[in-house]
Amino acid sequence: MTTFPSNSQLLNPLFGNETMQRIFSDAQFIDQMVRFESALAEAQGGLGVIPAQAASAITTALGSFTPDISQLQAGIDRAGVPVPELVRQLRQHVGGEAATYMHWGATSQDVMDTAVILQIRQGITELENVLRQTITQLATLADQYRHTLMVGRTHSQHALPITFGYKVAGWIAPLLRHQQRLREMKPRLFVLQFGGAVGTLAALGEMGTAVQEALALSLDLHAPPISWHTQRDNLVECAGWLSLLSGSLGKMAQDIILLAQSEVGELRETADPARGGSSTMPQKSNPIISEGVIAIARANANLLATMHQAQIQEHERGTHGWQMEWLTLPTMFVYTAAALQKIHFLSQNLVVNQDRMRQNVAASNGLLLAEPISLALSQQLGREEAKTVVAEACQQAFAQNRHLVEVIREKTSITLNWAEIQSEANYLGAAQAFIDRILETAVNDFV
Repeated sequence: MTTFPSNSQLLNPLFGNETMQRIFSDAQFIDQMVRFESALAEAQGGLGVIPAQAASAITTALGSFTPDISQLQAGIDRAGVPVPELVRQLRQHVGGEAATYMHWGATSQDVMDTAVILQIRQGITELENVLRQTITQLATLADQYRHTLMVGRTHSQHALPITFGYKVAGWIAPLLRHQQRLREMKPRLFVLQFGGAVGTLAALGEMGTAVQEALALSLDLHAPPISWHTQRDNLVECAGWLSLLSGSLGKMAQDIILLAQSEVGELRETADPARGGSSTMPQKSNPIISEGVIAIARANANLLATMHQAQIQEHERGTHGWQMEWLTLPTMFVYTAAALQKIHFLSQNLVVNQDRMRQNVAASNGLLLAEPISLALSQQLGREEAKTVVAEACQQAFAQNRHLVEVIREKTSITLNWAEIQSEANYLGAAQAFIDRILETAVNDFV
């Protein structure tokens, strides 16, 4: 066991993601805080809030700044946040009179919140790219296997026939909704934080909103209608999106695990015999990739509760809720990226055993046809009598290991097109139309 599995050299392949860990690294966080200070000076210099010469000196100097991490650690221990020590180092690096105009009118939370939003934007971009690739690959699978007959299961029991393409389309559908949610969320999420001590920008007088808008423009963020120091719903919504995405990936992983069971044998995660091997049982191919995805989804669901708890903050600047976000949100990004990368891998490497799917349909001995047979008989026997006849026949077919149609034909003299009814492929309803809808939406989402 290690304290943070995603940062563990040993467990990183299971729960980590190098790209997301780099985005949410100390180095990137510091870089984004420095970027804020540089953009602030530039915006204020352009508006005459601080001397243009000082603004130029600040932006030039910050381009070559290297932080003293040990001093930052000591500063955090004293102040509880890294900004006071960071600003001290930045002023020392700028030097001269220009240094006095560093951090003009800002507060520590402005710097840190905006830096986090800039990191989140990078993280969302990375997730969005991999999500699109995953949807594209899954859409290929859905189309490729749209006619591959398999057992549809409800409450883990055989229910009605479906196709594997239909099942994959069901995996894609929530991912498409997550894309839509993301588009709707971005304008609320990618918002500047700049309000000063209590959010009123009082230190800047009448120039406060002008500086805010110029700073937002410089960082390519939206200007907020009001400072959001203790209004954390935007970050909670982001965490909710991460949990929704990882939960949908977990549903797909759960299906794969169930379909990969030895008794079912319809899927394998990969064709690589080395993956999922056992230390003592050479016959095994454990679904280790899907297991990791489900673990992440359940962990994210719990972490989301912490983000909701962090939303309750005091007055104009909070106490502990802010720190709860630090403990939670970056981890959720890393976990979600790890889960998405695993599902993307599975979408490219999943082994589909079509023969086993057909065998499992045949092994049902026609019990998958109980509904269509009942509907057909009800036209002549009435609904209740037909249901009773079919229910009794199902018990008999199961007990005697006989085909349901054979038993039904013994129990009734009704003439039906038994050859047509007996084919599971003839009872797929609107499955193909639903697949088409999903594939069309997937294509249109990328246009």
